[in-house]
Amino acid sequence: MSELWARVERLIGSDNLARLAEKKVAVVGLGSGGGFVALSLAMSGVGSFVLVDGDVIDAGNVMRHVADRRYIGQNKAAAVADLIHNRNPQAEIELRPGIIEEHWNALDDVHIVVVAVDQEAVKFAINEQCLKKRLRASYAGVYERGEGGDHVIISPFAGPCYACWAEATREGARIAIDPAGELDYGMIDDAGILAAEPALWVNVTKVAGIQAGLVINELLRGTDAHEAMPANTLIVTNSAMDIIEGQTAEPHTGLWIEIERDPDCLVCGERLKQGISMLAREDEAAISLADLAASGLTTDIVFEEDAD
Repeated sequence: MSELWARVERLIGSDNLARLAEKKVAVVGLGSGGGFVALSLAMSGVGSFVLVDGDVIDAGNVMRHVADRRYIGQNKAAAVADLIHNRNPQAEIELRPGIIEEHWNALDDVHIVVVAVDQEAVKFAINEQCLKKRLRASYAGVYERGEGGDHVIISPFAGPCYACWAEATREGARIAIDPAGELDYGMIDDAGILAAEPALWVNVTKVAGIQAGLVINELLRGTDAHEAMPANTLIVTNSAMDIIEGQTAEPHTGLWIEIERDPDCLVCGERLKQGISMLAREDEAAISLADLAASGLTTDIVFEEDAD
């Protein structure tokens, strides 16, 4: 191992560093959050990336982005790719300048998708594709004026899909979690965007750093470096805010919350039903028995091998 990686290797071990070098991560959206996550993953040992973004760096981005003035006028994905190669020249990077809806095959053969776009409609579209392709996805959001943010990793049919999760945590929806109160955060504006402007760079990178760390942890699942998390959703504060309705959380604190899968979800519920039907017909495109077991859904389908 080169001197470049000596300290990382001492921290996580040579086997785990080699494991990360073999991982491929898609980052959709290379703005202030996504750019920081991509660079952080590269500096932690991830060896291969697909970077998807159609925007360019402008002067207004520079104080809230890993790319500096040298990159003004360049595509954001290309700028971040250059920054990654300046840290790790061996990193393999596939650039997809454009919107993700034009590049769904960019998600083929990746180990996890980092979703770093603002528009909820795009997140829902990515959610559909990740269910279809059986891909894990990491979603993070920064709240209005950077007062806090949240993060969740969605594993297809093993817990909520993003649609289930957003129903509980977005657009003013509230879900009872204990007798003390209900969730009260994550408002969506009229344009379908999680209100996040303006936020200082330090507030954005706090949430993005958590996202990068939890993605690394997920990529190391099954190793001695992986740590089990207490729930699937982490909410963090930069300033005092109500996470639980009527209860003010102190600045720079966090709260783990478990969001359950909605069995009647119009996205994963319907897709699971379709997959069960296909599985009964032994269709190769069916959802697997493992997915079915992970979903917690019970079914009285009798498969041919069990008919006797």
